[in-house]
Amino acid sequence: MKARLASLLAAASITGTGTAEAQLLPAMPRIGELAPALGPVADTVAGIPERGARALEALRIDRVAALVRRYPDRIAKDPQGFPARAGELVLTDPDAAVVAAATRQGYREIESGDLLGVRFTRLAVPSGRSLAAAIRDLRRLGASDVAADQLHVESGAVAAAPIVPAGAAGPSGAALQVGVIDGGVADAPDQRGFATGAPRPSAHGSAVASLIAGRGPIRGAAPGARLVVADVYGADPAGGNATAIAKALAWLAARGVPVVNVSLVGPANPLLARVVAAVQARGMLIVAPVGNDGPASPPSFPASYPGVVAVTGVDARNRVLIEAGRATHLDYAAPGADMMASAADGGAVAVRGTSFAAPLVAATLARAYPSADPGRRAAALGSVDRGARPLGPRYGRGIVCGDCRTQPH
Repeated sequence: MKARLASLLAAASITGTGTAEAQLLPAMPRIGELAPALGPVADTVAGIPERGARALEALRIDRVAALVRRYPDRIAKDPQGFPARAGELVLTDPDAAVVAAATRQGYREIESGDLLGVRFTRLAVPSGRSLAAAIRDLRRLGASDVAADQLHVESGAVAAAPIVPAGAAGPSGAALQVGVIDGGVADAPDQRGFATGAPRPSAHGSAVASLIAGRGPIRGAAPGARLVVADVYGADPAGGNATAIAKALAWLAARGVPVVNVSLVGPANPLLARVVAAVQARGMLIVAPVGNDGPASPPSFPASYPGVVAVTGVDARNRVLIEAGRATHLDYAAPGADMMASAADGGAVAVRGTSFAAPLVAATLARAYPSADPGRRAAALGSVDRGARPLGPRYGRGIVCGDCRTQPH
């Protein structure tokens, strides 16, 4: 059994066809392109949880290194070893004097903006200066909130080819409105890009959207809900960065979207944390997965930000996915394996991962929370709690939407 685990995980990390490789970026091979390997890996890891957890964490570290090697001019490691936009730092609520001093030392202002009262400035780092050294430079100049623009990755596997061909379009016209921050969604009429080449359809974004609103043979947890989509990846190898997600959240809040699904994971980021708090003050409920890097991985964000609804996934036997990551808190579980979602062309594909549990919870919340009203958030969450199936602390407050799984054929 241990040899089987080592063989599968080694193949995943070397060939790029395993459980975690395609969590990197839409420009990279997707995790779901190698989904058939995921089931055996999960079953094997279940028998040796400690070693399995360490192996998943090692894979995460190896993926980051591979990504930096592939895009050395676009992606670099931040001081904690997470992937980030190369040669750039972000200051949150920057002091003008600090920015001026930095420019005198060779830093260049790329962009400044205001997101719901949260100001930020992006700075280009002088050539040859690492992100860690540049952060030290700016802190010596007096910057308080300075960080790399870390990347967030998809947290689910989409099968490489449709198992069920495209069918008729799903129902439409429902009054519910749900936001999606992800890759682009095929045929979504209301979407905006926050990255180079965006919006463009992605397998992951299309699958997530179908689990909310339904499409073709996928019925969705809130059939016909109106999706408002923010594509933070496009064609950019460094897409999914914290700044793009922050901008997307601000845009959705300005549209009054009450519930937003973010099936992405990354490290804590000062700008994104502030914008999350700002949109929550306007009444937005954010739903995010705990990721698929195993219980030994660092806590996943945005799931770990205060007030964000954190979701893990379960299989058809209601077992928590062995590859499920962790957050600083856990709210719910939902189906995340042994299920189908929509392909970009409208057919049905097999999916696995906490990415696909989160939209089922987001859709359920949207039915209880149709408008952004801070005074009604507690009642909406209470409504979901009453419908959840409690199975112990590993499931948060219980399994939500347990019968929402579209079964494989």
